[in-house]
Amino acid sequence: MQLFWHRQDLRLHDNRGLAAAADAAEGEAVIPVFVFDDDVLAYGSDRRVAFMLEALAELRDAYRARGSDLLVRRGDPSGVLPDLALERDVDAVHWNADYSGLAQERDEAVADALSAAGVETHRHHDAVIHEPGDIRTNAGDPYQVYTYFWKKWRDRDKPDPFDAPGADSLAAVAGDDLPAIDALGFDEPDIDLPRAGHDAAAARLDRFCDADVYDYTDGREYPAREGTARVSQDLAYGTLGPREAYARTAEAMTGADDEGEREGVDEFQSQLAWREFYAQVLYFNPEVVSENYDDYEHPIPWRNDADEIAAWKAGETGYPIVDAGMRQLKREGYVHNRVRMVVASFLTKDLLTDWRVGYAHFREHLVDHDTANDNGGWQWAASTGTDAQPYFRIFNPQTQGERYDPDAAYIRDYVPELADVPAAKIHEWPELDAAERTDLAPGYPAPIVDHGERREAAIEAFETARGEE
Repeated sequence: MQLFWHRQDLRLHDNRGLAAAADAAEGEAVIPVFVFDDDVLAYGSDRRVAFMLEALAELRDAYRARGSDLLVRRGDPSGVLPDLALERDVDAVHWNADYSGLAQERDEAVADALSAAGVETHRHHDAVIHEPGDIRTNAGDPYQVYTYFWKKWRDRDKPDPFDAPGADSLAAVAGDDLPAIDALGFDEPDIDLPRAGHDAAAARLDRFCDADVYDYTDGREYPAREGTARVSQDLAYGTLGPREAYARTAEAMTGADDEGEREGVDEFQSQLAWREFYAQVLYFNPEVVSENYDDYEHPIPWRNDADEIAAWKAGETGYPIVDAGMRQLKREGYVHNRVRMVVASFLTKDLLTDWRVGYAHFREHLVDHDTANDNGGWQWAASTGTDAQPYFRIFNPQTQGERYDPDAAYIRDYVPELADVPAAKIHEWPELDAAERTDLAPGYPAPIVDHGERREAAIEAFETARGEE
């Protein structure tokens, strides 16, 4: 008998570890289990736990459709899994690796406990197509520059998606009820969540690959368009497998009519590679969750002004594109990728606020939070990460809004105080005098800082941290 421990891989399709467990069963059967670990739940949020519970319900239904079920336990996996293995006469336990420091420590503890109980353990690399360390520099080191990583990632052969296990390879077990969200210490989410589960994820990807992927190079930059796949939460929770995602884009590539469309597909595939690049960074440097990847000679003199941080969180900075992004986060648990970069730059550079403040706020509100991706993105914006934005390249929020939301459609959607303001005036908002702002939109705030002044102050602060002054 084989036991498969689900974690951030809540699917049957394209699940490397589950497929390996089914192959190893050799005529016996696989028992699937999910363990609610309080040490992991401590980093959860209402929105993400609710999405996870729905994904688990969909996973359980998929097992039941095959005559099996999902066992559900709560506790320390290093105690729960050995007990379950002994209870069910399990020969081996399989699971898919996760790459955070907490996950690696937990995996070691579980492996040690199972080994002590005489149970074999098998860890598989499933969340990424090419496991951490598989793509290295010619000197044998993990890549620190994405461009070179991407070139090798793109040229490597990609394995086919793994088949879902058949009914004959799954144990006919009686499963367990899923806990209510309040029993886990969380509240019902305050937003409508995207539908969870593999079928919903595959449908989103199919819609994207049928059309929008071909214009992705350009379309992904404009937040008012529906130009992105919106599968980030599916990849984060593993309701969609990375090999399946890549295979679907490879299929789309064969349907491209010209070089521009092929570039669109290639650009989306590069986003899959970014996920794996940041997963590799986290795997080899688990401390980056709370520490700068790139240490400066002196500490960065973060301002961390409480009033400015509060205005940023509330979407009341007086910079329309920034406020639209922060309100989208609050309303939907999602922010368009271009706008994520803008709001992160504004917090870390214009407000000179420690990136950890932004990372924690996003972790609380994003449905698609992924430790490696989000940490990599925040440290990129803060100029503290690997292959990060240079400290002197600071996004101008006015320019970003005018360039990527020229008609202010995105801004008006999330900042209704500006609904009747002409687009040109919205983009000029920080430069308008107080009387004109009051006349145009009395309910919307004046800018809390002067971007030009704060840009110069940020550059000076980073140069001081670098020991250049």
